[in-house]
Amino acid sequence: MSGGLRPHAAALAGVVAVARDGQDELTAGDARARGGAADVGRGSAVPAESRARRQGFGRGAAQRARRVFRKKYLKLHIGGLVFALLIVMSLFAPLLAPFDPGAQNLEVKLLPPFFLDGGQAAHLLGTDNLGRDLLSRIIYGSRVSLLVGIVSVLFAAAIGIVLGAISGYFGRYIDEFIMKIVEVFLAFPFLLLAIVIMAFLGEGLVNIIVALILSRWVQFCRLVRGEVLSLKTRDHVIAARALGGTDMYIIFRHIIPYTMPTLIVLGTFEIALVIIQESSLSFLGLGVPPSVPTWGTMLAEGRSYMHAAPWLSVFPGLAILITVLGLNLLGDGLRDVLDPHMRGRS
Repeated sequence: MSGGLRPHAAALAGVVAVARDGQDELTAGDARARGGAADVGRGSAVPAESRARRQGFGRGAAQRARRVFRKKYLKLHIGGLVFALLIVMSLFAPLLAPFDPGAQNLEVKLLPPFFLDGGQAAHLLGTDNLGRDLLSRIIYGSRVSLLVGIVSVLFAAAIGIVLGAISGYFGRYIDEFIMKIVEVFLAFPFLLLAIVIMAFLGEGLVNIIVALILSRWVQFCRLVRGEVLSLKTRDHVIAARALGGTDMYIIFRHIIPYTMPTLIVLGTFEIALVIIQESSLSFLGLGVPPSVPTWGTMLAEGRSYMHAAPWLSVFPGLAILITVLGLNLLGDGLRDVLDPHMRGRS
């Protein structure tokens, strides 16, 4: 009996073993399936999370870029707006001015601005001691300031760039000679130099421009000389010289163009300074003839009425202040944009 059951017991044990092996394989397969599903879930979650992170980073970068843009270009926008308004006033003065700036009307002399008691809407900023409209004179005065500022700076820059480039490029005796001339001009204060020049040449718009050119070219000369001393040893200049380029070709083709960003910024500041100097000369009676409306002349005429009619000096002074401040902001904004060091700092 026991011998007959042994084969059946062995067969039953084999069936149980096979069943256990199958169950183990099913369990392992189920575990692999669950693991694969988990991996798939994690794989789908990771891109979603990375996409969300990238989107958040993109939005943050855009916000930071907008903040930097607003901060970086705010001065440029404000200064450019002021300069654009000055140009519009100068070009379209006959259309913008409500009256002839030289027309006198003693019946309405010393009228206050329209927002004060006794003011008239026809004369928004009031009238002077001869009944001339103050707003019209300020608008026409911008033409003189802008003309003198731009023309003086352009000619001063042309002289200073050429002499500074020659001085820095050739060096030695040429450099010493030009720098001695620069030191002589720098030794004289502007007003003293202008008085001497105006004493020889006389009054007039052209003469005041000449005086301003002779007083401002040295700034461009010194700046360009320093830039050329640094640039003339660069590889592209050495290569141009090795290829047979002439000195003048190298100076005007391979050196001066690299100084233009700095010169543009300096020119903006110089226009503001020249406007102040022109107003100073007109205030002292050394500028254009009194019949030509200028901001400096209006300031001088308003000195005698500081208590009775302070607006005669306040509004021309504000015009000078806003113009100079706007040009300085424009220069700062251009420097932030054109200077690579300032770009990296922003």
